[in-house]
Formats: sequence, C-alpha cells, structure tokens
Amino acid sequence: MATSSDGIRPAPLDPDMFDPVCPSSVMPFRVGDKWTGMVIRCLDSGPRRFTELRVPLRAVTPKVLAETLRAMERDGLVTRTAYDENPPRVEYALTPLGRTLIPLLDAARAWSETHLPHLLAARRVHERDAS
Repeated sequence: MATSSDGIRPAPLDPDMFDPVCPSSVMPFRVGDKWTGMVIRCLDSGPRRFTELRVPLRAVTPKVLAETLRAMERDGLVTRTAYDENPPRVEYALTPLGRTLIPLLDAARAWSETHLPHLLAARRVHERDAS
C-alpha cells in the first residue's frame, strides 16, 4: 500500500464510495475528448454550418466531426437545425446547457497556460526514465 511522504498510510478506500445509482455514468465526459471542447469554442459566437466547422477543425475527419456533433446533440449541448432550402442547409448551435461549459473550458485553458510547461517537463522525465 502506498504511503505519504510523512510515512503515514491513508485510510483504505471505501468499496462503496461510488453509489451504484449515481448518474455519473451518463455524464458527458466527452467534454474532455479531443474535439468537443473545440466544437464548443467554434460555436461560442453563434450557429455554424458543418463546412464552417471544418475550417478550424481541419485535422478532424468528417466522420468523426459528425459523430461528435451527434453525440453533443444527444447530450443536449448543441442543436441541429435543418432548413428546407435548395441546397439544404444545416446549422449547429450551442444550447444554453452547452454554453454552461464555456467557463469550464476557460478554466481548463487557464490551468493549461499556467501548468503546461510543468506537465511537458514531467512527460520528458517519464519518457527518459522509461527508456
């Protein structure tokens, strides 16, 4: 069992610390996936078409972007509005629920700006020690 730097072992973890009926299994952890945060940033200033989203997200495949948008729509983070026009037009927009994630993204960005050098240094040390 691990001990702290002062040699004192923490109390054992409670095997029932996670309530089996806790809704955490339905939480949109996708906010931390590779593309959701970036999509939220792209939609921050207003509705966008799929092709508009592809411009700054050029590294994502159309398939993955479509999957991300569908999952975000399912979770109530974005709306998809199809306009009956020729050619058809579809726009994606953040919902009020989706907008509540912006402060979290701002906090994560601020944390990253402050701590990224330390994180990258730790990775270099780990990679050096692992080889």
